[in-house]
Amino acid sequence: MQVLLQTKPVQEETTKAVLLEILADKYSRAILESTLEMPKSTIDLSIKCGIPISTTYRRVQLLHTHKLLGISGSISQDGKKYFLYKSKIKSIVTCFKSGSLDVEIVPNSDTSN
Repeated sequence: MQVLLQTKPVQEETTKAVLLEILADKYSRAILESTLEMPKSTIDLSIKCGIPISTTYRRVQLLHTHKLLGISGSISQDGKKYFLYKSKIKSIVTCFKSGSLDVEIVPNSDTSN
């Protein structure tokens, strides 16, 4: 059975540049990959991906700002805020042809955010 993936083309050149810069960062890629199927906290991401916790917080904020990570949260019984992050994208497809850069986003259909 073949599944047709719905892609969203990116039109704005600035957005294309930002997405490519994010994809060039190994920590951002690790976070996106790690949260593809199951939401994770920053502490879980830091441990699982081997990323320093301060870097994890910065990358999660960057990915959330650019709408690549969804966020859900709750407050624990002891009053602490607890946030979970999940990838909003399954993949980003890029093609450089005849001096033009095409970028398409394949949304993560597993995300509820």
